[in-house]
Amino acid sequence: QLVESGGGLVQPGGSLRLSCVTSGIIFGLYNMTWYRQGPVNLREWVATITTISDTTYAEIVKGRFTISRDNAKNTVYLQMSSLKPEDSAVYFCNFRIGLRNYWGKGTLVTVSS
Repeated sequence: QLVESGGGLVQPGGSLRLSCVTSGIIFGLYNMTWYRQGPVNLREWVATITTISDTTYAEIVKGRFTISRDNAKNTVYLQMSSLKPEDSAVYFCNFRIGLRNYWGKGTLVTVSS
């Protein structure tokens, strides 16, 4: 199970930190990924953190977003700063076992003045 939280309404230029708490898995064994889906867009990849905390980012968020993990808390985070209206979306965390993807229900981020 994955449960995202931390979304909300924020002004352009503001910051938010999203959290995704997992249960039922050995969290430290899996790469974790954040995706997002806007109102008219397909779900798009945002960032990934590996089991050894190597990170990769989509170009559109690089330098503004930071993914991190706390294995003791079974939690992955997404620190978002310098937010733009186009960052508005439902944000989902994800992990994969083989070909099967596991998703949370998402948390809504709205960037608006």
